Amino acid sequence: MPLRAGFIGLGNIGKPLASHLAPSGFETTLYDIIDDPVKELVAGGAKQASCPREVGENADVIGICVPEDRHVLAVMQGDDGLLAGARPGSVIAIHSTIQPSTAIGLAEQAAEKGVSVLDACVTGGDQRAAEGVVTYLVGGDGAALEKARPFLDASSETVIHAGELGSGAKLKLCINVVTYIQWAAAYEGCRLAQASGLSTEVFEEAGRANGQLTELMQRYLTGVKLPSEVTTTEDYQRLVRGHMNIAEKDLAWALQLARDSGLSMPVSGLVSQMMARLYSVEDEKRR
Repeated sequence: MPLRAGFIGLGNIGKPLASHLAPSGFETTLYDIIDDPVKELVAGGAKQASCPREVGENADVIGICVPEDRHVLAVMQGDDGLLAGARPGSVIAIHSTIQPSTAIGLAEQAAEKGVSVLDACVTGGDQRAAEGVVTYLVGGDGAALEKARPFLDASSETVIHAGELGSGAKLKLCINVVTYIQWAAAYEGCRLAQASGLSTEVFEEAGRANGQLTELMQRYLTGVKLPSEVTTTEDYQRLVRGHMNIAEKDLAWALQLARDSGLSMPVSGLVSQMMARLYSVEDEKRR
């Protein structure tokens, strides 16, 4: 019997990830609290569920891509939650950047129903998700990963098995630390160039030439260079505030992991206080 796919959370990353499932031949069931992205993918061959439980009833591998731990818990638990409908033998892949303890706790609940949980965190951004070439950082049982692999392969270029459950979340937090520190470096270098009378173009040319400005950093700088008449609009502020909230959460979880591991990360702590500035969020208390 062909593998059936499910997906919950069709936001900035979830929607492009899920968009590859039905075209790859999976019978696909989707759920999101907002109808528009679901209807768009339904037009491409997927089916819409009325609640997470219905996704679990109709899928063998289910991806979850919602913003925070509390959202993952909300879609997993309760009478209409995913675990209420998930079948024995099914696999739930959590793509959200969460605390390792969240994945472990949910896996214990899922095991009571014969369901496996993977923390299959995604890295690469929305553009690579749309192209189907993200990287998955996976923690959990190897057999569960092999069952989920065709599902993950539909939207990825690389799947890295980081180790036991929780390892995918740990690895994603480590990678995010590098990402946000890079952005802070690119931001301050670019602002210094501007303030001292240099053009951003020559700054970027130099950074590309010596390899210090990565492709990801250059993409980040496109936002830094936007004029104020764009960055101060209500729509733009709503967008970047959402990104800021996720970034602050990711770094908070990374710093918590560091404390739990007996490690000091002073640079990460400082950068975690800079997110409003890095995202051009108009919030004087945070800038």
